[in-house]
Amino acid sequence: MKGWEHPMALDKDGNKTAVLKPEEEWTSAEDELALSNNKALNSLFNGVDKKMFSLIKKCTVAKDAWDILRTAHESTSKVKSSRIQLLTTKFESLKMN
Repeated sequence: MKGWEHPMALDKDGNKTAVLKPEEEWTSAEDELALSNNKALNSLFNGVDKKMFSLIKKCTVAKDAWDILRTAHESTSKVKSSRIQLLTTKFESLKMN
């Protein structure tokens, strides 16, 4: 899944250009997708603490913010898992002695 992209203007042949389409010219489908992206982004911004917000505050696409948060949480869960495993091993070695 790629995420939301800003609608682009079309040339006379119907090909996308590098120019952003003005909001007044958006179709209802494009408008609905932009609204959904903004709602999702707002939910992500409001659902994280200040530390996580600093990671995603410059995102304009909800998918990008979600990917950053997922990566940040995966690494912390891996660290927690490794720490638990280390402590379990230490505890078991204490029990044997």
